[in-house]
Amino acid sequence: MPELPEVETVARGLALKMEGRTLVRVAQHRPNLRQPFPAGFVQRLTGRRVASIGRRAKYVLVRLDGVSGGGEDTLLIHLGMSGSMVVSRGPAGTPGAHDHVVMETDDGAVVTFNDPRRFGLMDLVADGALDSHPLLAKLGPEPLGNAFDADTLSARLAGKMTPIKAALLDQRVVAGLGNIYVCEALFRSGISPERSAASVAGKDAQRLVPAIRDVLTEAIAAGGSSLRDYVQSDGELGYFQHSFAVYGREGEACPGCDCDIARTGGVRRLVQSGRSSFYCARRQR
Repeated sequence: MPELPEVETVARGLALKMEGRTLVRVAQHRPNLRQPFPAGFVQRLTGRRVASIGRRAKYVLVRLDGVSGGGEDTLLIHLGMSGSMVVSRGPAGTPGAHDHVVMETDDGAVVTFNDPRRFGLMDLVADGALDSHPLLAKLGPEPLGNAFDADTLSARLAGKMTPIKAALLDQRVVAGLGNIYVCEALFRSGISPERSAASVAGKDAQRLVPAIRDVLTEAIAAGGSSLRDYVQSDGELGYFQHSFAVYGREGEACPGCDCDIARTGGVRRLVQSGRSSFYCARRQR
């Protein structure tokens, strides 16, 4: 499932092609994805100008200018496990089997939402209701925002006896993190994924916060990680998977570590809450 860097990359790519443009044609090719499309979905989008495009956690937010007699709306998009939003030049051709929503702008850009597994979603949220939306209301701070620091993280982890890996995947603790980047950040900070979350405070949190920020920033610069279905808005793959230190590298040597593979086995893998954690037992404590 796309994590924060992939969603940020998609949002930035869409912004380049859609901000300031008007949606002149919108086509919806099925009644639902993970949940039904909102009532009047096509009519509420057609003719609207895209004011800005951003991201909250793992959601793309497309802010639309208000219409006569009505306020602004935000198109909230989740890519699910296999969703993509690719921009091409029009006119739009015959949609593919999994092209569920197609939007055309006034300058000829065609934005296609493709989702073979249909775990994504789209919703329209009225002005002023975004922060209280059920999918956003309980989210923690953005890890790249000013509100996220060592003190904030320590406070959010206080009293949690769950493993730090599980705590960081909890979107109420910090928004947008997923399995890949938590594994990478824990490696960089030298913290074992098995440590209790409450024990990661003080100097440990001071190491972990910049590790999270750095790995996310580097992943965004690389266009995210393409492991299965993810592509950027121009259809290109992300490249951060070539920089993984531990994720998916079970049995390999850790970069910058003097592991004796014959003795330690190199990068180890364990299953936590049904998810694979990759780590270096020598470096991470």
